[in-house]
Amino acid sequence: MPTNPKKSEDRPEGDRIAKLLARAGVASRREIERMIADKRVTLDGKPVETPATFLKDLRGVSVDGKPVGGPEPAQLFAFNKPTGLITAERDPAGRATIYSALVNALPKGTPRMMPIGRLDLNTEGLLLLTNDGGLKRTMELPSSGIPRTYRARAFGEIAQEQLEALSEGVEIEGIRYGPIDANLDHGSGGKGHKNHWIEITITEGKNREVRRVLEYLGLKVNRLIRIGYGPFALGDLPRGQAARIKKGDLDRFVASLKGGRR
Repeated sequence: MPTNPKKSEDRPEGDRIAKLLARAGVASRREIERMIADKRVTLDGKPVETPATFLKDLRGVSVDGKPVGGPEPAQLFAFNKPTGLITAERDPAGRATIYSALVNALPKGTPRMMPIGRLDLNTEGLLLLTNDGGLKRTMELPSSGIPRTYRARAFGEIAQEQLEALSEGVEIEGIRYGPIDANLDHGSGGKGHKNHWIEITITEGKNREVRRVLEYLGLKVNRLIRIGYGPFALGDLPRGQAARIKKGDLDRFVASLKGGRR
């Protein structure tokens, strides 16, 4: 099977409007599809009927009556997400979202930021945000192999040997998890039912992966903090605050991504 099949002769030139709007930082593709269904996206004054509309650029496109300019330069922010916030734009249950905190955490004039991946309600720490839909998608793909590092406080009995066995990967309830690097913090080793701090690095980022793996080992996770995503670290960023990643650091990271931007 060819890895780069030829473009169909019937395929229009350009890209789908949903993809272009996501790259421009308007919203995620899924959210843009909802906007189109709600007739909030127009082209030359007429509602766009389908997210599969192909365009070469965004000239003539408006969202909620406001013209959409060309894509802004990619930006990346680190946000120290507190517990109790949903990683979403809105929550049907009415719970607070990250955007409630970002109103005050991001500098005025910052374009709309989208989270790269998710941290669940009770997970805190490093959440990266970008205005570039292409960068967001690439960083979320398991095939990109970008390491995510967490510190987990877990109650139970565990030995370093058990954690080292995770380097071969593990299958839990029919789901296969790839190699995991996990280590007991210095002074947290030994057996016995108590709280342990464990540093754990994954590269796939499957749903609730860290919690599921540690629970599989008989541990109860009572605190989970993401401290690293690729080369970007949480460091001493205060809880609930955001800091922009330097352009040079972002450019070097983008250049290092396997296969380039997607």
